[in-house]
Amino acid sequence: MGFLGIKKRIRTELLIVLVVFSLLIIRIGYLQLIKGKMYAQMALEQQNLGREITAKRGTIYDRNGEILAMSASSEMITINPNNIPKDKKESVARTISEILELDYEKILKKVNKNSSIEIIAKKVDKEKSNQLRKWLLDNNIETGINIDEDAKRYYPNSTLASQIIGFCGSDNQGLNGLEAKYDEVLKGKSGNISKLSDAKGRKIGETGENYTEAIEGDSIELTIDSNIQKIAEKYLKEACIDNVCTDGGNILIMNPKNGDILAMATYPNYNLNEPFKINSEELANIWDTMSSEDKNNSLQAMWRNKAIADTYEPGSTFKLVTSSAALEEGICGTDKAGEFSCSGSIEIAKVRIKCWRYYRPHGGQSLRQALMNSCNPVFIGLGQRLGVENYYNYLEKFGFLGKTGIDIPGEAKSIFLAKEKVGPVELATISFGQRFEVTPIQMTTMLSTIANNGKYVQPRLVKARINSQTEEREEIDPIYRNQVISQQTAENVLSMMESVVSEGTGKNAKVEGYRIGGKTGTSEDGVNTGKYVTSFIGVAPINDPEVVMLVTLYNPTGEGGHQGGGVAAPVAGKIFAEVLPYLEIPKEGEEQKQKVKVPDLIGKTLSEAKKILKENNLEIKINENEEFGEKLITKQIPEKDISVEEGSFVIVH
Repeated sequence: MGFLGIKKRIRTELLIVLVVFSLLIIRIGYLQLIKGKMYAQMALEQQNLGREITAKRGTIYDRNGEILAMSASSEMITINPNNIPKDKKESVARTISEILELDYEKILKKVNKNSSIEIIAKKVDKEKSNQLRKWLLDNNIETGINIDEDAKRYYPNSTLASQIIGFCGSDNQGLNGLEAKYDEVLKGKSGNISKLSDAKGRKIGETGENYTEAIEGDSIELTIDSNIQKIAEKYLKEACIDNVCTDGGNILIMNPKNGDILAMATYPNYNLNEPFKINSEELANIWDTMSSEDKNNSLQAMWRNKAIADTYEPGSTFKLVTSSAALEEGICGTDKAGEFSCSGSIEIAKVRIKCWRYYRPHGGQSLRQALMNSCNPVFIGLGQRLGVENYYNYLEKFGFLGKTGIDIPGEAKSIFLAKEKVGPVELATISFGQRFEVTPIQMTTMLSTIANNGKYVQPRLVKARINSQTEEREEIDPIYRNQVISQQTAENVLSMMESVVSEGTGKNAKVEGYRIGGKTGTSEDGVNTGKYVTSFIGVAPINDPEVVMLVTLYNPTGEGGHQGGGVAAPVAGKIFAEVLPYLEIPKEGEEQKQKVKVPDLIGKTLSEAKKILKENNLEIKINENEEFGEKLITKQIPEKDISVEEGSFVIVH
C-alpha cells in the first residue's frame, strides 16, 4: 500500500472515531440532561429499602363515648436476609419461630432467601417482640432483623354489636360491617422507614434510616347505645334459646324522630377478636372435615346481619301499611261500629281465603277492632278498594320498593311481584302481609315514619366523624324524605296500635305505666316449608314516640308455639320495661324532673367541669380509658345547650 493509501485509511479511521465519539457525547448528554432525573429516581428507588408502618385505625365509639373498636399498639417483624450473618441464620430462624410460635422450616426458608426484605409477622404483641429484642442483644446481632411499630385492631366488648361493627383483615383493611363501609375514614395513612442499600440489602454510606410517621385514621361515633344494645342482645338470646329458634333472630330499636338506630341485635353473634372462629359448637366439632367452600359459607352466614341482609314475610304487622293507606285515602274511619263484617272467610276471584279465626267469625267490626283482632278479610277488602296502582304508590312512599339507604354494606331489596303482574288474589295476600318479602330494617323504618308524624326518616348508624389530628367533630345530619301520610292519619294508626297492646293480640307487650302500641305477626318462612317467622313491631310512648322496636324470631319450635302474640310480644315487653326508664322517659302521671341546658365544658379542666356541673345540678362521668391529670376537656356528651333532666350525667373526654 502506498503513502496515499495509508493517509486515506488514517483519515477514514479518524472520521469513524470522531463519529463514534460524537454519538457517545450525544448519548451521554441525552442520558444526563433529558433522562437524568428519571434514572436518578430509579436508582434511588432501587437503593431505598423501605418498610411500611401501619397507621392506627380510628376509634369507633357508641353514642355515649364508649369505645367499641380501637387500635392497640403492636409490632411487625421483618428481616433483611442478606444482612444476617451466615453462621447465625439457623439460630435466628429457630429463635424467631419459637418466640412467635411459627413454623421453623418456613422461617428458615425466608432467612436463607437472596432478597432484600421479607415479612415475618404482623400484629406481634410487645411481650413477644421484647423477647426477641433481648435475644438479639444477647447474641450481638445488630443487622438484618427489624422490629417496627404496628397496630392491632381490638374490640373491648368482644361479641357486642358484632354484625354491625364488622372486623379487619391482617392488612388492617375493613372487611365487614361498619369497618368496611367506613374503611376510607378509619384506615389513616401508612408511614415508612427507609434507608439506602445495595442489591444485597447492605447499607450505603453513613446516612441513617428516614422515618415518615403514620397518620392515625379519623374516628366515628355511632347512633348505637351500648346499654340498649346489651339489653336487646340479652333478651334476644334468651328468646331464641327458650323458643328453640333454629334460624336465630334479630331485634331493631330506632328513634323515629331522627332515624338513629339505638340497637341492632342479631343472634347468634360472634367474637370480633376471633372473627374466623366459628360460633357453632356443632360445626366446630366437624370443622376440620369440611370443604373450603362449606367453611366459607358458614363464616359468611355467621357474619351476616339479618336485620338488613335477610328478607321475610312480615305477616300481620304489614296490616299497618294497609290501615295507613286506607285512612289516608278516606276509605274508612277508625271507630265506625260495624263498618266491616267478618264471616270467617272472603272469596276473591273464585279463591276463598280464610280468617285465622274462621271457626268463630269476628262479625261486625270497626277498623280498630279489626286491627286488634288481626282479621284478614277486613284488610283484604281494604286492599281491593285501594286498588293495585294506589297500593303500590304507598309501597313506594313507605320505601318498600327500594332500599332504605342505611349506612352499612349488605342491605337487601324487598321481593314484590311487578305491579303489572298483580291480580285480585295477589293484592289480597299483600294486604294482610303474605306472599312477598321485606327486610326488618324496612319494617322498622315504616313504623318510624308513622311515629314521626307521617314523615319518612332514613335510618342511620353513624352520627359524627372526629378528625384524629384536630379532634374536630363533623356532625352527620339526619335525612328526612317525603311526607308519606298526614299527621292526623299517623295519630289514628298509633291510637289503634295502642288498642292492640291494651286489649288485642299484643297484650304481652304491656308495660305498667307506659302507653305502648304494637302489632303482632306470624308468617310462613317460604311455601310449604313447615317453618314460621314470628314478630312484634311496637312503639312507645304513644303520645310522643321515642322508641320503635321490631322483634323477629325465625322458626321458633319450642313449646310456646310460633304465634307473634305469645312468642315475640313478651320479648318486646321486657325490652320496653328496661329501655324506657333508661332513656328517662317518665311513666304516665309521673312527675317530670326539671330540664336544664348542658353547659360548655370544652377547654376546661376536670375540677372546673365538676364545679360548673354541680352548679347546674348535673353529674360528671369520665371515660374509664382516660387519665385526665391536668389535661383539658376536648369532647363532651351531650354537647352544650342540649336540654336534659336535672341529675343527668355528662360524659367528658
